[in-house]
Amino acid sequence: MFSRRLLHTVRLGTATLAVLASGSGQALDVRVLIQEGASVPVRLLGTGGAPQASAPVWKVEVRGSELALNGKSAGSSTLYVPPSPGSRVQIGSKVYRGGVLLRLNRGKVQGINVVNVEDYLRGVVPAEMPALWPEAALESQAVVARTYVTQRVNPAQPFDICAGTNCQMYPGIDGEHERTNAAIDATRGEVLTYGGQLADTYFSANSGGYTASAAEVWGKNLPYLIAKPDPQSVTASGERGRWQITVSPAKLNSAATAYRLNVGTVRRVSFGQTSASGRVEEVTVVGSSRTSTLKGASAGGFVRALGAPSSRARVDSSSPLRLGGQGSGHGVGLSQYGALGFAREGRSHRDVLGFYYPGTVVQALHYQPVAAATQSAPVLNAVTGAGP
Repeated sequence: MFSRRLLHTVRLGTATLAVLASGSGQALDVRVLIQEGASVPVRLLGTGGAPQASAPVWKVEVRGSELALNGKSAGSSTLYVPPSPGSRVQIGSKVYRGGVLLRLNRGKVQGINVVNVEDYLRGVVPAEMPALWPEAALESQAVVARTYVTQRVNPAQPFDICAGTNCQMYPGIDGEHERTNAAIDATRGEVLTYGGQLADTYFSANSGGYTASAAEVWGKNLPYLIAKPDPQSVTASGERGRWQITVSPAKLNSAATAYRLNVGTVRRVSFGQTSASGRVEEVTVVGSSRTSTLKGASAGGFVRALGAPSSRARVDSSSPLRLGGQGSGHGVGLSQYGALGFAREGRSHRDVLGFYYPGTVVQALHYQPVAAATQSAPVLNAVTGAGP
């Protein structure tokens, strides 16, 4: 992501931390926010060919407007150890491939892993999908995850993506698995595009038998993220795809407060209109002081705020409030259980992607050489259609 031009280096003991200078980005690497706090422990572990098992731990913390290493001022608010072939670094309690960027942000230290996108996926894919699932399902997840992160590469921002559930799960090297590594290698560089632009590759665990459109969930109209029957998700998940929950009064009132309904103590909840995919689009909440109605994406969000795995839901009982339904997650884009079903039928990852992102194209992602790079965006070359 960064040029290798450096202002100066800070040398403490046997380790060298380089102070980052601004420069043109390279989309070959992505920046993942791993940890943010008053201090961030870091170890530089060398490379696979030259490991440093006894490498010291550097406690990086804030000292005024600068960072400090083990109590000694670094003379800068930003430190950077560039990634190199086979390099590894420990940030917090976990080990990651690549290098590390440390920066001061509003009185806290941000520990950011700078890592080749393919190496990043080695941690992500097995964290998002069981590594023992069939190859076509894993390959689908690899393409989706690669597209998701590549679309978010932005040199103008301090980092590109986080490492938790709000982004993509990224546990580092300990989470890697040989089967998902093979799926990543088999799809190396492949991303999904629509109209020549990187697609929004949202995904969830289980559509519950019918994918949701981006419009109904987020009010975002995208022609390749539509509502359509998805029987493969039901076939692959079986009874595991069905659920029932009991909502406590505390949870109910908490959701009403979060959505600023101002109804007083909640007395009753009912669902009205549903979308084409069978997801709730109208919720009426009766309280001690007034009645309020939510519609559209807000209604579905309220259902999920009640603890429902999916907004493809119904009210089974009013007192206590008991909800039942199918699926898990928002239901937009790839259904992981659906990908499992397709893979069990012998379909390819392009078939899977073509079904869940109709009209998209699989393209090969190529990066400009460092010496010749004139822009930060990746170069896309068409390879093939995503599938039927």
